[in-house]
Amino acid sequence: MNGPLPASAPGSSELRRRVVSALVLAAVVLALTLWGGWPFRLAWVLVAGLVAYEWFSIVSRANAVAAGAGVVLAGLVLAVLPVSAGAVAGVTAGAALLGALTAPFVRARLPLELCGVAYALAFAMVTPALRDRPAVGLALILWSFAVVWLTDIAAYFSGRRFGGPKLMPRVSPKKTWSGAIGGTLAGTLAGVLVWSWAAGGAPAASGRVLAASLVASVASQAGDLYESALKRRFGTKDSSGLIPGHGGFLDRLDGYWAVLVLAGLVLFAFQADF
Repeated sequence: MNGPLPASAPGSSELRRRVVSALVLAAVVLALTLWGGWPFRLAWVLVAGLVAYEWFSIVSRANAVAAGAGVVLAGLVLAVLPVSAGAVAGVTAGAALLGALTAPFVRARLPLELCGVAYALAFAMVTPALRDRPAVGLALILWSFAVVWLTDIAAYFSGRRFGGPKLMPRVSPKKTWSGAIGGTLAGTLAGVLVWSWAAGGAPAASGRVLAASLVASVASQAGDLYESALKRRFGTKDSSGLIPGHGGFLDRLDGYWAVLVLAGLVLFAFQADF
């Protein structure tokens, strides 16, 4: 679910493995999304635990298993608290954003680990809160998937096709401006189309949907660049090898994390109208 992929093409066997893994994951994610309820929530709590495990493996190389288990437990506890899901999602998103902005300037291990816990909990709390929104929850999740996935895919192929100037060579040397622009255009269009379809064809303030899709597409690429910078700082290529051909969950969900944080803050600020 991340942003532009490297411009160089992987080998055919590696590409097949990546495609198969992506299709299997997409099928599972979509099935759980349609199901909703506790199966959907539990899946994202487990994802949060895996992300915490990978974050700790990168930044401290210690306590990774304990961190993953702790985040899963925290996610389950927060899910059953008698408080507004929107409030929990908003506070979690705010903490995750604060942690992400703080992490680049932190050297001590404990604060870096706390940043990772906040980062991971966004998956456990914000995604289910969006899915549970009355009437529009399913449409919101499908919209977010469409924006992030199409941004990722289009950025990869447009970057390969057109090449050109590098986007942020010190952070991710193979990402290009052509890939970023192609991904933004495709992600924005996908968001508008999927929202129109998932919301039953209602106009639903098309101007706001267009703007939200554009912002989300750009945010997803920023989230990908952020994780690339984190891995570069600690000399890590992949967050883990849990997903064949793709690295880890942190590698695949870095762009989606940024969209979740924005959505969580919006949900918190405009609960009555969201």
